[in-house]
Amino acid sequence: MPAKDELARRRYEKLVDRLESLMRASLKPRYRGYHGQLILSSGDLKEMGELNDVRRAAREAGRRLGWQPKTHIVDARLFVYDDREVPREISELAARDAADAVDAALRRGE
Repeated sequence: MPAKDELARRRYEKLVDRLESLMRASLKPRYRGYHGQLILSSGDLKEMGELNDVRRAAREAGRRLGWQPKTHIVDARLFVYDDREVPREISELAARDAADAVDAALRRGE
């Protein structure tokens, strides 16, 4: 039985490492580690294993990145995001980026 536990632990650690890598890749350097998020589709979730294990691994991966991780399921997708309070200058930068993105999308629609 201990060999099975060891295999499960290794599988879990590998999942945490994979999720941490995906989360790290989603970060924008200009936001200095804030505004982190990851969205996993139902296909991603099926590939990764049991939902409860994936959620637990995602929270651990987020903590490794210094996040205050939260997870939510919406329409068979898992949303993982950083719930820390964002410094004002980062929040303002992100708001400007969002406004620029909306403006560019509206211009393309003209």
